[in-house]
Amino acid sequence: MNIIQKLSTFRADWLDVTSLKVAMFFATLCVAKIWAPLLSLDWYWYLAGWIIFGIRPIMTSYRWLFKS
Repeated sequence: MNIIQKLSTFRADWLDVTSLKVAMFFATLCVAKIWAPLLSLDWYWYLAGWIIFGIRPIMTSYRWLFKS
């Protein structure tokens, strides 16, 4: 079986997703600790990034939750 076919049938449970989110949170803290200029940005840059990168997962979950 091809790796792409295996990945297309993978289904993660809630523990996998939660663990990935926590791991990415700590990876982000590590990058911020190592590269200090990242923390010197104004607050609105963080808000803009949060909105830009959060739109797709929010819309996907909204469509899944309220699909007709």
